[in-house]
This record gives sequence, structure tokens and C-alpha cells, in this order.
Amino acid sequence: MTALLIGNVGVIGDKEAMAEYRAKVLETLKLYGGGFVIRGGEFEVLEGDWRPQHLSVMGFPTAADARRWYTSPEYRAIVPLREGTHMDLVLVEGEGEGLGEPGKPGEPGERGEPGERGEPGADA
Repeated sequence: MTALLIGNVGVIGDKEAMAEYRAKVLETLKLYGGGFVIRGGEFEVLEGDWRPQHLSVMGFPTAADARRWYTSPEYRAIVPLREGTHMDLVLVEGEGEGLGEPGKPGEPGERGEPGERGEPGADA
């Protein structure tokens, strides 16, 4: 089952240390089959009260891989770099449709044309 980690970085404690953390975290993800699906960028809250500040989505082949990364000595070694920085991290596991592997776009048409599985937007 595909697993995604959704992260939100809020108030940053030490900007230089956080820059070092950001420079190192991708290599730790790769060791456990992970990578960034989305890192930073613009976002829009469509519903609800959540007001994230800096979002990232990381993908792993399985939730077990994500947990191994999170508890790994490689990742734990860089966690102190984000001391004083607020971070939310949520693990989501499930079956994906048409997204391909983490960090890789899905193939066109995998989800079908609008109307093939109900009304457009019904999957949202």
C-alpha cells in the first residue's frame, strides 16, 4: 500500500539549522524508498480551518517504509537541526489511483475521462 507523509513546517526556530536540515533530509528519505512528491510551493485551503504555512508531501512504497525512515538513525541524526521549529507530520496509508510512484507522475488516462466513474470531481 502506498504511504504519504504530509508535513507542515510552522514557526522556524533557527533558520540556518533548518536550512541544513532541508538540505540533508532528501538523502535520508531515499535510503528508505521515499522522496518528495511535493516540496513547498503555493497551496490553497479549499475547506476547513487548517492554515498550514509550508507544506511538503513525501511518498513511500509502504507505511512500514515511512516508519522505518522516521525512526532511522540517519533521520534521527538530523532531527536536532529543527529544534525550536514547529512541525506537523501525518502518515497516510492507502491505495493510490493514477499517481504513479512517489515523485513520479501518473500515466495519462489512468483515472479515466470525466464522467466514466460518476460526475467530474466526485473523487475529490
